[in-house]
Amino acid sequence: MSAKQKQRPSPWPGTYVMLVATIAVLNVIGVVMVLSASSVFSIESHGSVWYTFMRQLAWTLLGVIGFAVAQRVDYRSWRRIVEPFVFVSGLMLVLVLVPHVGLQVAGARRWLGVSAWSVQPSELAKLALVVFAAEVLTRREDELHDWRRALRPVLLVLVAFAALVCLEPDFDSALLLGIIVGGVLLVGGIRIAHLATVGGVSAAAATVFALSSDYRRERLMSFLHPAADAANAGYQAIQSSIAIGSGGISGVGLGAGRAKWLFLPNAHTDFIFAVIGEELGLIGTFIVVGLFLAFLVLGTRAALRAPDRFGMLLATGITVWIGAQALLNIGGVIGLLPASSVPLPFVSFGGSALVVSMIAAGVLANVAKHSVDPLSARTRTPAAAAER
Repeated sequence: MSAKQKQRPSPWPGTYVMLVATIAVLNVIGVVMVLSASSVFSIESHGSVWYTFMRQLAWTLLGVIGFAVAQRVDYRSWRRIVEPFVFVSGLMLVLVLVPHVGLQVAGARRWLGVSAWSVQPSELAKLALVVFAAEVLTRREDELHDWRRALRPVLLVLVAFAALVCLEPDFDSALLLGIIVGGVLLVGGIRIAHLATVGGVSAAAATVFALSSDYRRERLMSFLHPAADAANAGYQAIQSSIAIGSGGISGVGLGAGRAKWLFLPNAHTDFIFAVIGEELGLIGTFIVVGLFLAFLVLGTRAALRAPDRFGMLLATGITVWIGAQALLNIGGVIGLLPASSVPLPFVSFGGSALVVSMIAAGVLANVAKHSVDPLSARTRTPAAAAER
């Protein structure tokens, strides 16, 4: 091999390679921990230790396919389908509320599909909102001072989507939609005064909505004082703390955890981080948190080095989405935030949540694949204007 061949640069930017590797490791951890965390539940419910694990493998395979396709499609192509994408997402959010159409589980109507093979429209709505907000703020970059032109259309879609999601009811996903859009609006250059007004109104509305339901109010009170109702509202939080605390530094060993023996509800879904803390210890939790921090850094780097404004806003929205969802989940598990129903991205058991997150990660990877030098990236605004 010649010296020239040895010095040939990689066709893929370092950000792209590291991002793909980070997502791959998170998925591997997810598959392994779902097998461990779901084993007792699978035996109890379906008579086989492999039942949930095999479903997770199938969804992971679909997610990998979605990621592979998304990272190959030029991210700018999403601008051409933004309107039908938003329409279809909104239609699915309406259909899920229709009796005998949407699937109802434990009093919540959040799924479309058949039995175990179902999808959550709220997951697709996250990606649709990111694409829509990025497209509007790119197309109307010169009108950011006029809230009616730049801010109002994004808020209308956000309010419509969030209201439909709250009717399911799924307050946590509605809150996440607001965080995602807020991140895009902030980076997109919307005036701070406008954002402060919207943020204040949104916070007030969220507080009223959270306290308007006995269930949500009990969950908030159990977060503040879990021991006050240890047998009911505070049970899950206490069991989660016991699991994490018993793991110590290095954990009790993979597969040897006790919390999953029907002590900790939702051990393989919303509270899988507690099982990681018990079986892999503080070291395991630090590795998972470190991987999500790496994702945030790489996503931010991809946004800063995106070749145009749309790519920058798209990467920002996806990065905020995954980061905020991980924060809500982990914060709820360790007791720093009220327990949430959002899964830990790439790790928790889940169907549409995993697949849509992988597609979104593929879009982010495509933006990273088009990375340009930070100095030349400063010229992306005129380029975007010329493209429009």
